[in-house]
Amino acid sequence: MYYNKENALVRANYQALANFLVLAGVVTFLPFVYHVQFVTGPIINAVFVLSLFLLGIRSAVVIALVPSLMALSGGLLPAVLAPAVPFIMIGNIIFIFIIDFFYNGMANKVAGYWSGVVIGAALKFAFLFLSVTWIQNLLIKQELAVKVAQMMSWPQFATAVAGGVLAWGILKGLKRI
Repeated sequence: MYYNKENALVRANYQALANFLVLAGVVTFLPFVYHVQFVTGPIINAVFVLSLFLLGIRSAVVIALVPSLMALSGGLLPAVLAPAVPFIMIGNIIFIFIIDFFYNGMANKVAGYWSGVVIGAALKFAFLFLSVTWIQNLLIKQELAVKVAQMMSWPQFATAVAGGVLAWGILKGLKRI
Protein backbone atom coordinates (compact mmCIF):
# COMPACT_ATOMS: atom_id res chain seq x y z
CA MET A 1 0.00 0.00 0.00
CA TYR A 2 2.76 2.43 0.94
CA TYR A 3 4.51 1.75 -2.36
CA ASN A 4 1.41 2.70 -4.37
CA LYS A 5 1.02 6.04 -2.61
CA GLU A 6 4.69 6.80 -3.12
CA ASN A 7 4.44 5.81 -6.77
CA ALA A 8 1.48 8.11 -7.32
CA LEU A 9 3.38 11.04 -5.86
CA VAL A 10 6.38 10.32 -8.05
CA ARG A 11 4.19 10.25 -11.16
CA ALA A 12 2.41 13.49 -10.35
CA ASN A 13 3.31 16.20 -12.83
CA TYR A 14 3.45 19.26 -10.62
CA GLN A 15 4.25 21.60 -13.50
CA ALA A 16 1.16 20.47 -15.41
CA LEU A 17 -0.95 20.77 -12.26
CA ALA A 18 0.33 24.30 -11.61
CA ASN A 19 -0.30 25.28 -15.24
CA PHE A 20 -3.82 23.84 -15.06
CA LEU A 21 -4.62 25.72 -11.86
CA VAL A 22 -3.30 29.02 -13.22
CA LEU A 23 -5.09 28.72 -16.57
CA ALA A 24 -8.33 27.53 -14.96
CA GLY A 25 -8.03 30.36 -12.44
CA VAL A 26 -7.73 32.94 -15.23
CA VAL A 27 -10.89 31.75 -17.02
CA THR A 28 -12.70 31.41 -13.70
CA PHE A 29 -12.01 34.84 -12.25
CA LEU A 30 -11.34 37.13 -15.23
CA PRO A 31 -15.04 37.51 -16.11
CA PHE A 32 -15.66 38.75 -12.56
CA VAL A 33 -12.88 41.32 -12.76
CA TYR A 34 -13.42 42.80 -16.20
CA HIS A 35 -16.70 42.77 -18.14
CA VAL A 36 -15.70 43.95 -21.64
CA GLN A 37 -16.05 41.25 -24.29
CA PHE A 38 -13.22 42.61 -26.45
CA VAL A 39 -10.79 42.38 -23.51
CA THR A 40 -11.89 39.20 -21.76
CA GLY A 41 -12.75 37.31 -24.97
CA PRO A 42 -9.22 37.27 -26.45
CA ILE A 43 -7.67 36.43 -23.07
CA ILE A 44 -10.06 33.55 -22.44
CA ASN A 45 -9.63 32.21 -26.00
CA ALA A 46 -5.85 32.49 -25.55
CA VAL A 47 -6.13 30.44 -22.37
CA PHE A 48 -8.00 27.75 -24.34
CA VAL A 49 -5.16 27.61 -26.87
CA LEU A 50 -2.47 27.72 -24.19
CA SER A 51 -4.15 24.91 -22.27
CA LEU A 52 -4.27 22.83 -25.47
CA PHE A 53 -0.55 23.23 -26.10
CA LEU A 54 0.67 23.16 -22.51
CA LEU A 55 -1.68 20.56 -21.00
CA GLY A 56 -3.30 18.61 -23.82
CA ILE A 57 -6.74 18.37 -25.31
CA ARG A 58 -8.48 16.81 -22.27
CA SER A 59 -7.46 19.61 -19.94
CA ALA A 60 -8.25 22.20 -22.60
CA VAL A 61 -11.78 20.85 -22.92
CA VAL A 62 -12.27 20.95 -19.15
CA ILE A 63 -11.02 24.53 -19.02
CA ALA A 64 -13.32 25.43 -21.94
CA LEU A 65 -16.34 24.53 -19.81
CA VAL A 66 -15.45 26.85 -16.94
CA PRO A 67 -16.04 30.46 -18.14
CA SER A 68 -19.68 30.04 -19.09
CA LEU A 69 -20.54 28.22 -15.88
CA MET A 70 -18.80 30.85 -13.77
CA ALA A 71 -20.47 33.73 -15.61
CA LEU A 72 -23.87 32.11 -15.12
CA SER A 73 -23.36 31.09 -11.50
CA GLY A 74 -21.79 34.43 -10.59
CA GLY A 75 -24.66 36.44 -12.03
CA LEU A 76 -22.60 37.99 -14.82
CA LEU A 77 -24.77 36.18 -17.33
CA PRO A 78 -28.47 36.72 -16.69
CA ALA A 79 -30.36 33.56 -15.78
CA VAL A 80 -32.57 33.88 -18.88
CA LEU A 81 -29.42 33.30 -20.94
CA ALA A 82 -28.90 29.89 -19.34
CA PRO A 83 -30.11 28.15 -22.54
CA ALA A 84 -27.11 29.65 -24.39
CA VAL A 85 -24.50 28.23 -21.99
CA PRO A 86 -24.25 24.70 -23.47
CA PHE A 87 -23.87 26.22 -26.94
CA ILE A 88 -21.08 28.51 -25.75
CA MET A 89 -19.32 25.52 -24.21
CA ILE A 90 -19.64 23.52 -27.42
CA GLY A 91 -18.38 26.51 -29.44
CA ASN A 92 -15.30 26.69 -27.23
CA ILE A 93 -14.68 22.97 -27.66
CA ILE A 94 -15.07 23.26 -31.44
CA PHE A 95 -12.40 25.98 -31.42
CA ILE A 96 -10.00 23.75 -29.45
CA PHE A 97 -10.64 20.60 -31.52
CA ILE A 98 -10.14 22.40 -34.84
CA ILE A 99 -6.83 23.92 -33.74
CA ASP A 100 -5.65 20.53 -32.52
CA PHE A 101 -6.80 18.83 -35.74
CA PHE A 102 -5.02 21.23 -38.07
CA TYR A 103 -1.88 21.60 -35.97
CA ASN A 104 -1.39 17.85 -35.66
CA GLY A 105 -2.61 17.10 -39.18
CA MET A 106 -0.30 19.36 -41.15
CA ALA A 107 3.41 18.90 -41.73
CA ASN A 108 3.98 22.66 -41.52
CA LYS A 109 3.12 23.33 -37.87
CA VAL A 110 2.98 27.12 -38.32
CA ALA A 111 0.47 26.77 -41.16
CA GLY A 112 -1.41 24.16 -39.13
CA TYR A 113 -1.62 26.49 -36.14
CA TRP A 114 -2.90 29.48 -38.11
CA SER A 115 -5.27 27.36 -40.22
CA GLY A 116 -6.64 25.88 -37.02
CA VAL A 117 -7.07 29.27 -35.37
CA VAL A 118 -8.84 30.90 -38.33
CA ILE A 119 -10.99 27.91 -39.27
CA GLY A 120 -11.69 27.12 -35.61
CA ALA A 121 -12.74 30.72 -34.97
CA ALA A 122 -14.95 30.67 -38.07
CA LEU A 123 -16.63 27.42 -37.04
CA LYS A 124 -17.08 28.62 -33.46
CA PHE A 125 -18.67 31.81 -34.77
CA ALA A 126 -20.91 29.93 -37.22
CA PHE A 127 -22.01 27.43 -34.58
CA LEU A 128 -22.81 30.14 -32.03
CA PHE A 129 -24.56 32.36 -34.53
CA LEU A 130 -26.76 29.51 -35.77
CA SER A 131 -27.40 28.35 -32.20
CA VAL A 132 -28.51 31.81 -31.11
CA THR A 133 -30.95 32.07 -33.99
CA TRP A 134 -32.40 28.76 -32.83
CA ILE A 135 -32.59 29.64 -29.11
CA GLN A 136 -33.93 33.16 -29.63
CA ASN A 137 -37.41 31.72 -29.30
CA LEU A 138 -36.48 30.46 -25.82
CA LEU A 139 -35.47 33.91 -24.61
CA ILE A 140 -38.27 35.87 -23.01
CA LYS A 141 -37.47 39.44 -24.04
CA GLN A 142 -36.89 40.20 -27.70
CA GLU A 143 -34.42 43.02 -26.92
CA LEU A 144 -32.41 40.53 -24.87
CA ALA A 145 -32.45 38.10 -27.79
CA VAL A 146 -31.07 40.82 -30.07
CA LYS A 147 -28.27 41.62 -27.60
CA VAL A 148 -27.35 37.94 -27.29
CA ALA A 149 -27.36 37.60 -31.08
CA GLN A 150 -24.95 40.53 -31.32
CA MET A 151 -22.62 39.03 -28.69
CA MET A 152 -22.63 35.66 -30.44
CA SER A 153 -21.98 36.97 -33.94
CA TRP A 154 -18.78 38.43 -35.40
CA PRO A 155 -17.25 39.33 -31.98
CA GLN A 156 -16.86 35.59 -31.36
CA PHE A 157 -14.74 35.27 -34.50
CA ALA A 158 -12.71 38.38 -33.69
CA THR A 159 -12.01 37.45 -30.07
CA ALA A 160 -11.09 33.85 -31.00
CA VAL A 161 -8.59 35.01 -33.63
CA ALA A 162 -7.20 37.65 -31.25
CA GLY A 163 -6.85 34.92 -28.61
CA GLY A 164 -4.96 32.78 -31.13
CA VAL A 165 -2.58 35.69 -31.81
CA LEU A 166 -2.05 36.29 -28.10
CA ALA A 167 -1.46 32.59 -27.44
CA TRP A 168 0.98 32.40 -30.37
CA GLY A 169 3.12 35.14 -28.82
CA ILE A 170 3.11 33.42 -25.43
CA LEU A 171 3.83 29.97 -26.89
CA LYS A 172 6.69 31.38 -28.97
CA GLY A 173 8.10 33.02 -25.85
CA LEU A 174 7.87 29.70 -24.03
CA LYS A 175 9.40 27.95 -27.07
CA ARG A 176 6.43 25.55 -27.22
CA ILE A 177 5.72 26.14 -30.93
